[in-house]
Amino acid sequence: MDVLEALHTRRSIRQYQDRPVPAELIDRLLRAAMAAPSARNAQPWHFVVLDDRTLLDAIPEFAPNAPMVRGAPAAILVCAELRLELSPGYWPVDCAAATENLLLAAHGLGLGAVWCGIYPREERMAGFRRLLDLPKGIEPHSLVVLGYPAEHPPSQDRYRPDRVHRNGW
Repeated sequence: MDVLEALHTRRSIRQYQDRPVPAELIDRLLRAAMAAPSARNAQPWHFVVLDDRTLLDAIPEFAPNAPMVRGAPAAILVCAELRLELSPGYWPVDCAAATENLLLAAHGLGLGAVWCGIYPREERMAGFRRLLDLPKGIEPHSLVVLGYPAEHPPSQDRYRPDRVHRNGW
């Protein structure tokens, strides 16, 4: 699949087959995520791969936007290590770029995924800190829930010419 096809056909997937995601595919997703741009090439990210059923099932207790994780074989928590940040305030942008790369890679590899926002919701961030015993200075940003899709939503043309401005508003 070429990059434009991936961009236009990727959809948020919330239902998954009861089938594990092989470790080699997870590694390919992480490589794609780490290929993202970051401010001053700081690459402040860390990734927590989750495939333990007990951990996955606990997530919706503090992340109400992630109930689908209970039916997924895996998830990846995208985090930032604040001491690695070279341009203060840019770590959320850096982690968002890595998250989008991860989503597109999942789609390109035949997996389904959905981006669940964690940052800046303190209750969600605190929940991940507790659940995963995250060290001080590590900030959870996004949870990408993934697996083999059990649903196939149609593509949508989301182009909005009324949102395009040229050389000024």
